Order: sequence, then structure tokens, then C-alpha cells
Amino acid sequence: MMIQAEEFVEAARNIGFEWYAGVPCSFLTPFINYVINDEKLTYISSANEGDALATAAGAAIAGKPAVVMMQNSGLGNAINPLTSLAYIFRIPLLLICTLRGDRLLHDEPQHELMGQITDKLLETISVPWEFFPTAAAEIEFVLQRATTYMQQQRRPYALIMRKGTVAPHALTRSSILHRGDSDRIIKSFFADNQQRVSRYQALTRIVELTEEKNTVVIATTGFTGRELFANSDRENHLYMVGSMGCASSLGLGLSLARPDLKVVVIDGDGAALMRMGNFATIGAYGNSNLIHILLDNEAHDSTGAQATVSANVSFAKIAEACGYGIAFAGDDMKLLDALFAADSNTRPKFAHLKIRSGTLKDLPRPNLSPEAVLQRFISHINSK
Repeated sequence: MMIQAEEFVEAARNIGFEWYAGVPCSFLTPFINYVINDEKLTYISSANEGDALATAAGAAIAGKPAVVMMQNSGLGNAINPLTSLAYIFRIPLLLICTLRGDRLLHDEPQHELMGQITDKLLETISVPWEFFPTAAAEIEFVLQRATTYMQQQRRPYALIMRKGTVAPHALTRSSILHRGDSDRIIKSFFADNQQRVSRYQALTRIVELTEEKNTVVIATTGFTGRELFANSDRENHLYMVGSMGCASSLGLGLSLARPDLKVVVIDGDGAALMRMGNFATIGAYGNSNLIHILLDNEAHDSTGAQATVSANVSFAKIAEACGYGIAFAGDDMKLLDALFAADSNTRPKFAHLKIRSGTLKDLPRPNLSPEAVLQRFISHINSK
């Protein structure tokens, strides 16, 4: 038995699901094609499944019920944000995960093990699941069970999709905007013989440049979030205490779902390197209300200052090549003032600021739980 893509997507739309992010699987093709074809639905094609989940989480935080689609072979890429973002912050997401390596199929060898453990893996990480509906009459009841759980527990719920569940549906529209290369700016702000600023100094200036009323600030995990909390604990701050590398994808989802907000993401070199594919996703989809700042001390500072490879990486050139409208690089804090003052037309803005390693003595941790921080954050943006 199989259903038409329209039957599920329209039933989901009737209860608020208009936002999708994912990585394709052949089992999902008709489903994804239907979503892309509809201009009133949003589909973000992410570089990997973890980025897709974090981007959908950003939309969910903004009040947009979101669906994450992926192949089970890519589920591993999403385990970290499922456990250290969606779980601890309590972010409800509808997960549609295909079942490659199904025991009922003769599939490719690389899917064999994941086919055997997909259900057990979801259960292990406390994500309840059921099979994706194969008959139109089942759809409403499946969605009702999923949304009831998500509303009550504020955590993800998964549907496992078998091969042939959804009938073919042709793709008639491209979901990717080709922006061209003519309006990008890259600029250097390096000062001669100047000691690099500290992370705390950079964060102090970012706080000064961000109005609490219409700007939100998302800080990556580790010392960055903790120092931002120590500097100024404001309702428009979100301290990511896990899901390393996902701050920029979360910020992308939030910025797209809430174009009225200025979304500032404070990243680190280790985190950016971990999920560099999201630079391309931001360049393709991001708008001018997204500001991505990378504080680079060339080290994994919070785990003992082990060196990263960032000394050999020009993140600004990467951002420019990926489609950001503005990409600044330097070790002078004037870079931050120039970044916030610059007009990037319709594209996101990026700054790569070199800083020195080290942190504050007796650095505190946020005195609110991740869930409390997020609920305060959501209340703040909904009051605007």
C-alpha cells in the first residue's frame, strides 16, 4: 500500500506544518518534490542531517512547526543535535527517517546494519517512533499521535518510512535561488603588531552593538556561551550548551522564520570547522537579517586549548565563496563596528575575528537550565 505525497503534506499543513528541512533519500523523493513544488511551503536542503535538524529547530523556536527528513544512514549525523539540542532544550520536531537496509528488502550493503538498528537507536535516545502511514485513512491518526506527544513533551517524534510508502511525484520547481557573484564584499581588518583581543572583549562589543528589543544573539557551546552569560545575561541571549557546530544552522532557521529579527550567531573556529557545510546552506538561503561572527583563537579552548587547523583557513574567503554578501576578516575590533554598519543588500553577513585564547578566572555557567533559557528567549521574541 502507498499514499500520495499530497495526502500527507496537506494533512500536516492543516495542523501547522509548513516548514521542512532535510537531506534527500530515494524513498523520500516524491515527498520532497511535493514540498518543493509548493511555493507556500519552505524546504531547506541542508548539507547534512544534523544541520537540517538544527535549522528546523530554529524554525520551531520561532513558532513554525517543522519537519526534518533524512535517510536512516544519515541519522548518525543528527544524533548529537537530537540529544544535546532538541532533547535538553525541549524542542518539538517531527522526524521522518527512511528505513534503508529494511529486513524485507534486498538493499545495498552499507545500509545493512543501520537497517537493523534504526528503531533501537531512536528508542535509545528517547525519540518515540512509529511507521509512516501507508494508507490515507491512517494519516490523521498518525499525525494526531505525533503532535499530541510533541505538544505534551516538547520533544521530537519520529516516523520511519519504508520503501514504496509514497507514490511518485514529479519535481517541477527549483528550490534553490541562484544569486550570482556580482554583489559580494570581502575586506580585511588586520592591525600591525597589535595583540589580539580576548573573547570577552569581543563579546562586550557585540553586546554593545546588539539591541535587546529587535536582536537575538546565539552563542556557540563552550566558553563563548559562558562568557556571554558572564558579560550580560539578557532575555535575547541563547546559550547553546551542546550540539557543537550547530549554532549557525539554528540561527539560519530562526532568521528565515522571523525576518523581523536581526539574528546574530557567535561561532567558534572548532565549531565552524566541525560543520562547515552550513556555510554553503547559509549562503544559499540566508538573508541580510543573519549576522555570523566567528571568534577564532585557533584552539579548542574549553577542552585544554588543543590547536585547531584554523590557522590555515580563510573563513572569510569561504563565506564569500559560499554566497554571503559581506565577509570581513581581521584582528581589529573595528571589524565588528563595520560589520553591523554594513549593508549586505539581501544576503547574510560574516566576520572572522582572530582573538587570543584563554578565558575568565572562575568563569560561571548559566544559572538557568537550557530549557529555562530557551523558554525565556521564546517569550522575549514573541513579545516583539
